[in-house]
Amino acid sequence: MSIETIYPKVKEIIADVLVVDESEVELNKRLIADLGAESIDFLDLAFQLEREFKIKIPRGQLEQDARGTLSEAEFEQNGVVTPAGLESLKASLSEVPAEYFKDNLKVSEIPLLFTVETFCKLISRVQTQEAA
Repeated sequence: MSIETIYPKVKEIIADVLVVDESEVELNKRLIADLGAESIDFLDLAFQLEREFKIKIPRGQLEQDARGTLSEAEFEQNGVVTPAGLESLKASLSEVPAEYFKDNLKVSEIPLLFTVETFCKLISRVQTQEAA
């Protein structure tokens, strides 16, 4: 399914989970910084998206997608994303504006980058993988 097809339902679910008005949930909005999500909300969001789209989102899938083909040591050192890891992250999260990626980005800060579109892309990828 395309982002355009997935987005209306994702928008509805995010608004419900985060208790915000649907009009606030735009593709480019970051879940934490713009919509006020907390880490516990990601679990509920994943559960609701799995149920709605009849898919299974493996725990840590977004981080794994961001790492790409890099090993853990190539992606991060001492909890900080390496320059190679940052490039992989930028490629994986192409929907995130470049100014949100900073040098010395901590691995724990990666969820701060996730946008509504990030979740739409995740659902599309998981659906494609499960169909294969």
